[in-house]
Amino acid sequence: MLRPIRTLAAAAAALALVSACNSASNGASTDKPGVAGGNSRGVTADSIKVGGIVSMTSASGYSKKATDLGAKARYMRANAEGGINGLKIDYIGAEDDGQDPAKNLAAARKLVQQDKVFAVSPMSSVTFTGADFLEQEKVPTFGWGTLPSFCGPKYIYGFNGCLVPTPGGTINQTWPEGIGQILGGAAGKSVAIIANDSDAGKFGVRTFQQGFTSAGFKVSYAKASVPGTAVPSDWSAYVKEILESNGGKAPDAVVSVMQTPNNIGLFTSLKRSGYKGLLSDPTDYDPGLLAQDATKQALDGVHVLLQFEPFESTSPKMAQFKADIKAASGGLDVPLNMHMMTGYMSADLFVSIAQKAGKGLTVESFQAAAQGFSDTGTLVGNRAEPKGQKDSFGCGALVQLKNGAYEVSVPFKCYEPIPFK
Repeated sequence: MLRPIRTLAAAAAALALVSACNSASNGASTDKPGVAGGNSRGVTADSIKVGGIVSMTSASGYSKKATDLGAKARYMRANAEGGINGLKIDYIGAEDDGQDPAKNLAAARKLVQQDKVFAVSPMSSVTFTGADFLEQEKVPTFGWGTLPSFCGPKYIYGFNGCLVPTPGGTINQTWPEGIGQILGGAAGKSVAIIANDSDAGKFGVRTFQQGFTSAGFKVSYAKASVPGTAVPSDWSAYVKEILESNGGKAPDAVVSVMQTPNNIGLFTSLKRSGYKGLLSDPTDYDPGLLAQDATKQALDGVHVLLQFEPFESTSPKMAQFKADIKAASGGLDVPLNMHMMTGYMSADLFVSIAQKAGKGLTVESFQAAAQGFSDTGTLVGNRAEPKGQKDSFGCGALVQLKNGAYEVSVPFKCYEPIPFK
């Protein structure tokens, strides 16, 4: 689906450090991850060690800390049900990379070389400079597939597939199809797409432009022009361009492929200009954002893209998720957010594949199980590997923030993807 992208925003930094990542991998671990009989790295006679990498802090104050809680919740339930084929999951928690490329690589190296984990799940950051190292060390790694490193490598998996397609892959159509439903059809409708000025932002614009055009929209504006290093204090130039992009008129919808601080600034400026069209992003599904009146007002009316069943769903799977989060929170009813789901479903995919691998877990047996893995009816739809290392699982929903609460505007559904060109 989309490259939700909350994400796509800072991957450029990751791309810039690929060479550094490769050179840093020269100090490779001497562990033998594929040796059976209890010698597989991170696997003992009674446990499997797993760690994570999460942007718990950042320079802007943005945090994905709840990702760690989501993973913990899923691992706790797995252990309560007997572990993975009798092996207890020893989840040591997540390293904080601070959304810093150098720290991301350092976290990956620490988890493998010092902590000696079998797998990294979850990995949730806008930078993934540790990808080459983890791939070289044959470490099964799971996270939100919004970065190029989740698309192609053998040992790295997106919990809802690959969201950054390459030629020959596909584009998830949840966002354009969903917005089309809200607007009563795409015919004759226009959309403006805006992203950060980064390699990832440019790629995101290219991807969404194809998706919205294929769905029947006129893409009147598509630019990755917003600085990725700091939130602009003045949005007037961007707003002016957008509002004049549709033949001198405003587009029917504005789609932001940016993180929350940018979205708040952009949407506030658009509203103050008198814009009455549809606003949408893939980031702002978080009850915590409603704590401040200014933030709640800025995001009111915005349709947020989801790649999982909305928390408002009454399905048994969602009830189980909520129960697991409550248990991991010590019985507290904590506000749910999409980061929790990221951690939970990253852990869920790891657990599901590891269960299929059977007893005597090794990297080789895990990878063999992944090659023929599939299941249906999960919180992210139907899953299959290795399909998910090239394509998204194609499912999603839209929710709208309205009068201080989220409402489902387009129910969770799987859509036919289109070829990426």
